[in-house]
Amino acid sequence: MLDFQWGSRTYIMGIINITPDSFSGDGLIPPSTSDWTTQELVSSAITQAGDFLASGADLLDIGGESTRPGAQPVTAEEEMERAVTVIQSIAEVFPEAFLSVDTYRAAVAEAALQAGARMVNDVWGFKVDPDLAGVAARRGVPCVLMHNRSSWAHAEIQASLGGRYIGMPYDNLLEDVKRELLESVAIAHAAGISDSKIVLDPGIGFGKTVEQNLELVNRLGEIKTLGYPVLLGPSRKSFIGYTLNLPPDQRLEGTAAAVAIGIARGADIVRVHDVAYMARVVKMADAITRGR
Repeated sequence: MLDFQWGSRTYIMGIINITPDSFSGDGLIPPSTSDWTTQELVSSAITQAGDFLASGADLLDIGGESTRPGAQPVTAEEEMERAVTVIQSIAEVFPEAFLSVDTYRAAVAEAALQAGARMVNDVWGFKVDPDLAGVAARRGVPCVLMHNRSSWAHAEIQASLGGRYIGMPYDNLLEDVKRELLESVAIAHAAGISDSKIVLDPGIGFGKTVEQNLELVNRLGEIKTLGYPVLLGPSRKSFIGYTLNLPPDQRLEGTAAAVAIGIARGADIVRVHDVAYMARVVKMADAITRGR
């Protein structure tokens, strides 16, 4: 069981996308064919999980629905079939692995926790499904509460660079994000979740413009002032692509820069696709910022 010692080092969360339409192009379900089998999916997920763990991942975050702008929503049943099957299989093969379920649905979280997940990662910060906080509270698991203002009204998609948000209305970016994160914290508290189980995520890429994402990474320390561990998820995201004019498969260096700056600003967990490379970045950044 992973014993979080916040402040001692930066933890690495490896992303396992059980989707056909991930923005990053790493979804384990083929986008152009419908003849994949559950056995093939599980086999691919176990291989990826093993690679990530061997490369230095502390946690594995498993999700069955894409959250990119323009992604097609899936039913709770389909999300469950994708994610819970994989979580159960990974837990059987790697019983010591710390698995997180990336979902905003209470039913999916409940099934995932029964199958072996040990954390809930909600991109809507308990604001979509009113029952999810109760599930996490009853199970006594850590929760990642993310800030999210995603809205189709402000979304723009370019073929080579993917989706981004434009003209997002914030009165004061950092103060608005902090206030809305604390709204999620209040929901958690009302359900009986203690502060020791709460991790905050500023929601890089979720309802923020390129410039706002850059500012959030640079001012991550202000999120830390709320008093909770902070997860940062910049990996391969469009703010990197639009800054460097590069597609998702060429954003390794941009991700490394965002991760290193994020650690310098106080990130406790970094959520990444390229675990082996980012493990080196994390080790170096920790050596500089934490002396280890």
